[in-house]
Amino acid sequence: MLHCAAGTNALMINRRQFGKTVLAAGASLFGGAALSPSGAANEGQAPQLGDDGLYRQPWFMESFLNLPEDLQEAAGQGKRLTIIWEQRGCPYCKELHLVNFARPEISNYIKKHFAMLQLNIWGAREVTDFDGQTLGERQLSRKWRVNFTPTIQFFPPTLPANERKPGVELEVARMPGYFKPFHFITMFEFVHERAYERLSFQRYLQEKVAALQAKGIKPEVW
Repeated sequence: MLHCAAGTNALMINRRQFGKTVLAAGASLFGGAALSPSGAANEGQAPQLGDDGLYRQPWFMESFLNLPEDLQEAAGQGKRLTIIWEQRGCPYCKELHLVNFARPEISNYIKKHFAMLQLNIWGAREVTDFDGQTLGERQLSRKWRVNFTPTIQFFPPTLPANERKPGVELEVARMPGYFKPFHFITMFEFVHERAYERLSFQRYLQEKVAALQAKGIKPEVW
């Protein structure tokens, strides 16, 4: 059983752009922005609750669910591909959207440096893994050993040429559950700065807290 968890080429471009135009048109026809609990929408839009029971940010990546293509597209924008797994009825997923993503300093940082793709841990959409295998979302989550929601996986900027591995072997970091805002944004900083190449996330977090305290700043860690 899967759980919600809290935790500390031209043709390709044309096809993808066409699909995004269609998706955007559909959103304008059937969507409507709702205000966040604070009463302010994120750049005029707030997350929508879809028929699948998942909240979705307006800046989430639109995709044909071909992960090698998605990583290539993100790299072309100077961003890192990030995959977020959620499920219907997950209270921590809801908190992630209505609390963490509602903070401009968090959402703006993520939009600047990351391309975030949302997947449903129980979903049936077909996804092409980095190794070329195509599976439903549910089967892919099992293959990648995603056991909690929300789970966020971070991938390298580029993939080695001719190397085909499943995503679970390529990820450089994973957020296995809900993190409070301070720890949440710190994880994205940890990946963006490629600090995972030299130290653990726990050590990076400790160093960040110590640096802030040395400046007389009390981190909002809870």
